[in-house]
Order: sequence, then structure tokens, then C-alpha cells
Amino acid sequence: MKYFILLVLAVLASALPEKRATPQGIDVSSYQPNVDWTTVKNNGVSFVYIKATEGTGYISPSFSSQYIGATNAGLIRGGYHFAHPDLSSGATQANYFLAHGGGWSADGITLPGALDIEYNPSGSECYGQTASSMVSWIKLFSDTYETATGRYPIIYTTTDWWTTCTGNSAAFGTTNPLWIAIYSTSVGTLPAGWQYETFWQYADTGSNPGDADLFNGDAAGLTR
Repeated sequence: MKYFILLVLAVLASALPEKRATPQGIDVSSYQPNVDWTTVKNNGVSFVYIKATEGTGYISPSFSSQYIGATNAGLIRGGYHFAHPDLSSGATQANYFLAHGGGWSADGITLPGALDIEYNPSGSECYGQTASSMVSWIKLFSDTYETATGRYPIIYTTTDWWTTCTGNSAAFGTTNPLWIAIYSTSVGTLPAGWQYETFWQYADTGSNPGDADLFNGDAAGLTR
């Protein structure tokens, strides 16, 4: 009987999903100009996205020091661009981003650049674009970035904004990794086209500066 019980427990244990560490991350901007990167690293953070640019007229004054600080602390890091489809074309903004910190290299510590496409902070929610023109804008940004780097940019958004402003387009699910923002206990319903999220921004506060993020995978996957 004892052997049988041990056998049953072994079978049940083998059927359980493998437990794995989910890499923790943060994203920061000029609102967090003085990050103690050593403390962040010691807190268990392994990656960071740093705001580089917005539209075609803003370069974050904190980007360079934040990027260097994160690198020196041993974090995997990348830049993000806050989109303004009302100001200029997707290609123009992709090139601006690439020229001011948004590049990518196959060094194992650089994340592909991210396109932050979300609610307009100073006007029409969808920047005056129709759903079809918004999809075209995003595609032009994405294609321009991919041509320059060989990698498609990460797309940061919310399901609500994406549904409202792109008509819930499924056009990017097979090319662009998704960084979903939802402050909840689960990611919920994802935008059309994506079967899973790559990054999840799950809180705008925490023990570290900036927003709190998780990578959907393990440390080796994050490095890849």
C-alpha cells in the first residue's frame, strides 16, 4: 500500500505544470530621473524599458543616463517610443526613434524597441485617425523599424484602446510581440491576433520606480 501511495504521488507530481521563475521588469521615463539601478537589480528586476522619444519633437532628457545605468547594473534593457499619429507618419516617427535610442543589436542584452500606442494624453482618443488609417500608421512604423533592425517592434497597448482605435485589428499578432497594460490579477482578453502576451504591465506602482512588468517566459527566453 505504501508503495502504491508513493507511486500515485509521483504520477500526480509529474502531471503538475513545471514551476518557473517569471522575470520581473519595470518601465521608466523622465518622471523617474534618478533610479538606483543597483537596488532595482537587487530587488529581483531583470529587464527595463526606458522611454526614449515621443512624436518627433521630444527626446527624454533622462534616457541616456537611465540606459547606461541599467546596462552597468546588468539589466536587459530597451527603449520605447510614445506614438503621436496625429503629428507625422509612422515612418517618420520610427526613424526619429531609431536615431535617438530606439535601435536594436543582437548582443543578448538589448530588447527590441517598443511602440507605445495608447490613449492620446492631449486630444482625441484615437488621434483623429480612423481604424483603417491607424492600422496603416502602425504598420508603417513597424515595417520601417523592422527594415532598419531586422526585428519587429514590441507593441504596447491596452485591449480597450486597441479595440476602439484599430477596430481590434488582428494584423500584427504574428509579427509584433505584445506588451499589454492591464492593472489586474490577470491579463484578461487580449487584442485580436495575439494568442498570448510577451510582456504584461500589471501595476503602475510598486517597490521599484516606474511601472511594474512581467515577462511571459523564463530567463533564457527573455535573453533570446
